Amino acid sequence: MAGVDELLIRNLLEVFGERDGGRRRAVIAELYDQDVLFQDPEGAVHGRDAIDAKVAALLGDAPAGFVFHATDPVRVSGDLGVLTWAFGPADGAPVVSGTDIALTAGGRIVRLHTLLDGGA
Repeated sequence: MAGVDELLIRNLLEVFGERDGGRRRAVIAELYDQDVLFQDPEGAVHGRDAIDAKVAALLGDAPAGFVFHATDPVRVSGDLGVLTWAFGPADGAPVVSGTDIALTAGGRIVRLHTLLDGGA
C-alpha cells in the first residue's frame, strides 16, 4: 500500500503533470478513492472523472513546456499529507505555486485540497 508521501508526489507528477489522458486516467484510478472530493479555489468536484476533467482543462490551457515540481518534501501526519509545488516553464520561473493537502484511507486519496499562493 502506498504511503501518503508517495500518493502526493505521484498525484502531482503523474496526474496533474500528465498530458496523456489515458495514462492520467489509469493513475487516477490507482491513486484516488472512487468518491474522492477535490477542492480548489474554483470550487469542489467529486469523483475520478471530475478530477480528470479538471486536470485536462488545466493542462489544455497551459503551454506545452509547463511542468509541475515539488518545492519541498512532503510533510506527513498519519493519514494526512501536505506538499508544496510550483508550475511553470521547465527552465524558468514558476507562474503559479501552491499547496496540496491530502487525506488518505486504505492507500488512496479520499480528499484533496489545493491552495494557491497569492501573487505567484
